[in-house]
Amino acid sequence: MKKKLLSFITVVLLATGMYWFKGVDLLTKTPQENPSSSAQVTLHFPSDRYPETAQHIKEAIQTGKSSVCTIDREGAEQNRKHSLAGVPARKGYDRDEWPMAMCSEGGKGANVKYIAPKDNRGAGSWVSHQLDEYEDGTRVKFVVK
Repeated sequence: MKKKLLSFITVVLLATGMYWFKGVDLLTKTPQENPSSSAQVTLHFPSDRYPETAQHIKEAIQTGKSSVCTIDREGAEQNRKHSLAGVPARKGYDRDEWPMAMCSEGGKGANVKYIAPKDNRGAGSWVSHQLDEYEDGTRVKFVVK
């Protein structure tokens, strides 16, 4: 009986860990027929884990910002500098950018919103981990769940 219970607990923990770290249906590859109009990867952003960031992404896309991010890690620092220019820091808040600085679509003209640091930094870390294996130039379609 103890072995069955231990096995059951192990399976539950492994399944929970897989969901937590990798996500269930959070990242899917899509066929790329026309690189200029379709993303290579679709990332399902978890609004239940990062609600402020998710809301910001939704709002920014609704106002015309791109839902597609072309990964450009080398351009992130420059993009961040341009997107945050003229947006003063506020104590107790982070300045969240959409499109993100790591996207070639980011930079000047990005939508910037003040949100809680925990939400913003958690979301940034989560996105970074999800996209680690993809090279610069990969197009990622963000879908907020």
